[in-house]
Formats: sequence, structure tokens, C-alpha cells
Amino acid sequence: MKLTFLSILIFCMVSSQARGQNQEQFLNENILKKLDSDATYIGKRQKIAEKYDHARSGHWGEFVKGVCEDLKTKQKVIAFTFDACGGEKGTGYDRELIDFLKKEKIPATLFVAGRWIDTHFPDFLNLAHDTLFEIENHGMNHRPCSVSGRCIYGIKGTANPTEAFDEVEGNACKIEAITGRRPKFYRSATAFIDEAGATLVRDLGMTPISYQVLSGDASPVVSGNTIAGNVLSTIRPGAIVIMHMNHPQWNTCEALQKIIPELRKKGYHFAHLNQYQLTDRNGKT
Repeated sequence: MKLTFLSILIFCMVSSQARGQNQEQFLNENILKKLDSDATYIGKRQKIAEKYDHARSGHWGEFVKGVCEDLKTKQKVIAFTFDACGGEKGTGYDRELIDFLKKEKIPATLFVAGRWIDTHFPDFLNLAHDTLFEIENHGMNHRPCSVSGRCIYGIKGTANPTEAFDEVEGNACKIEAITGRRPKFYRSATAFIDEAGATLVRDLGMTPISYQVLSGDASPVVSGNTIAGNVLSTIRPGAIVIMHMNHPQWNTCEALQKIIPELRKKGYHFAHLNQYQLTDRNGKT
């Protein structure tokens, strides 16, 4: 059987853990260099480029066609999701938050960018080995997924289908190489994505995810009380909640310490995304 780069990389990861080697081979730049010489990856990228080269990007936003934001259930079950974005302004690690989730045994889905992994490799391994957490794809370099270079909040999206492929598939390969498990879900950086990008993600075997409940934690000036109020006032059965785990200076942990007891009083339980069928804003799967 012919071994692809990815299967060899997974084997090397298992071996490197046993030998205590460093993480250099899994840095974004090194992963992409290796993938650029892998025939399977190149062929897959070429097919995507050909399919979407002249495609209309369609609507651009957080809730476009093809993006899911709810668990399909009428029971009092919700999914907490936490983004780890990385980069100059987002490379922190809210260890207190993660410790709180562990203490309270709250399952959570972690959308992790490749560049965050680069700066927190040992922590990422620990998170990936903990069954309380579901590791999913937040893009290689935290660029919004677009086939035409759309921008949001000053962050430039991927310029074309090839860049979108590398952003999404490159990080999926990276996570699989490190953990042995391929991500099932993808959240675009900032949650903004265009319709063509959402279809592209599905072509790669992943489901694009947005959210139903916006915690509003993405700022150091938003208080824990405000964040808690945002969540508790809008929560409903099946909701996907978006928060962050890469800014310990923000008030996410403080808010969560208020949110969890109140939700439990109301009879809510917590789940991973992969435990339920997911739906979009119109109830479609």
C-alpha cells in the first residue's frame, strides 16, 4: 500500500511522542511545505480549484446557506464552543477557563487554528487527549473562508478557492496528523464565510458551523456579568454558544462561572457537536 504524506506524518507523531521529539515538523509552514509535495493533497486542491474557479461567492456572513448553528433537539441540551484563534493579538491560553470546564465536567467543542497550535503545542496535545473536549478546525492561519478575498473586522479572507482550500484542508490535515482524528466541523475565522466557501467546506467532508448564541466575550471591556446576561437571556434548547479560550485577560471564565450554575438550575445539559444532528437557521440539516 502506498503511504501518503499524512499517514507517514501520523506515524511520525506517534513515534515522536514516544521519543520526546519537538514540534517543529508540525509548524504551519512545515506542514504546508510537506503537503505541497503530497500528490493526494495536490490533486484534491486542483479539483477544488477547478470546481470553484468561476463560482459566485454568494452571500457573505455568519449565517449563510449551508452553515449550521443549532443542535437538532427540543430537549434542554446546548453545546458550548470555544475558539482558539492565535496570531499576534490572540495567542493566549485561558487555562483558568479550561480548568473550570474540567472541574465542572462540561463537554466543549474547541475550534483551534493552526497558528494557535504552533504556540501552544503541549497544551494542544493535552486538550486533544482529554475526551471532555472535541477538537475541531478553525483554519490554518485564522483567515475568513472566502473564494474572493472578502474582509471583515480588518481581517482579509482567503483570496481564491486555492487559498480557501489550504486554509481549511491544511489545518484539517495538521490536526489529523497530530491527533489521529480528522475534524468533522469547521468554523471560519470570525464565523464569516461566503456561500461558495460553505459548499467548499462540505466538499472537504466537514460541516461549517456558526452559532445561535453570541456570548459577546470578544473584548476586554465587556464584563463577566454582561457576557453571562447575553447567554442566559438568549439560550434555548439546541443552541450552539460561541466563546473564546485564547484571551485569559477577557472575562469569559468569570462569565462561565455565572452561566453554568444558572443553566443547571433551569435543567440544561451540555453536549459535543458530534452527538447531535445539526441544523441551519431554517431548520435544515
